[in-house]
This record gives sequence, structure tokens and C-alpha cells, in this order.
Amino acid sequence: MVTAESLSTDRYVVTSIPEDLDEKQTEVLKAFVNYDQVTWNIWFTGTGVENAEPLTTPDAYQSLKNYYDPIAGETVNGGLRIAIISVAVTAPDLASRQAEVRVCSDQADLTSYDTSGTENTDPETLQGRYERVVTLVYDGTTWRTDDERTLSTNECWV
Repeated sequence: MVTAESLSTDRYVVTSIPEDLDEKQTEVLKAFVNYDQVTWNIWFTGTGVENAEPLTTPDAYQSLKNYYDPIAGETVNGGLRIAIISVAVTAPDLASRQAEVRVCSDQADLTSYDTSGTENTDPETLQGRYERVVTLVYDGTTWRTDDERTLSTNECWV
């Protein structure tokens, strides 16, 4: 059984998940959390962008690399709290199955540092609460993150 606690780590705390998820929704939830934890670990450590490649579509991975490459080696400290608002599996045809996960990420406790260790936190872009929707696609063997967009800032609650 998947619980918010079982999906959490020391720095990535899942505060809630929807009740009564079916088997497919649970698969999607686990794939999303794995992707989100891996990408947050990239920001926490400033390394390991290649670890996201098997969890994303080629376009999503290229987009992540384009964002990461100019800030490679910069790190983030603190903890992230995330509430999973909904998990929806769409397009039931296996060949084109998609899913959307809607979340609220509370990043208020995060601080960023440049490669020399100097704090460079921009509260406008790092700290806050962000409602996001993440689209995943099923490639025949696994769910991969395809797109991620922010819906609102400081309007959702964890």
C-alpha cells in the first residue's frame, strides 16, 4: 500500500496523496514521485542530471538539461513539502496512454548556493508554493515525464 509517508524522504516530504487510487493511478503516482525526487536531488547536489534521462521523454530531458547546464554545480539546501492533489489517467488506449499529476510544492524552506558556496537564493523563483501539473506518457513499459507547467504561485496549500 502506498502512503504519503512511504513516498517521503528526509528532504522530500509528501504531505498527502489522494484517497482510493486504482492500480494505474498508483503506478503513475509512484513514477511521478520517483521523477520528482530524482530531479530535486539534482538541484540539491548540483550533479546527476543524467539520472533523469530514463524517467523522461527525450524532449523533457533536453528541456531539463537546457535549464541545468548553465547552473551545473549549484546546489539547494533545505526541505521540500509536496501535496499530491490529483492523479488522472487519460487516453486509456495503451498506445497513447497519458496521465496528469497535479501537485502543490512548498519550497519556502529552500536556499540556493552558487558553485563557490555563496548564497544566491531568489525568493521570486525558488521560494514559495507552486501548483504544478505534470504530464506523463506510457511508452509501453514505463511512465515517463513529458511536460511540467506551473499553474499558480502562492495559491495552493500543502
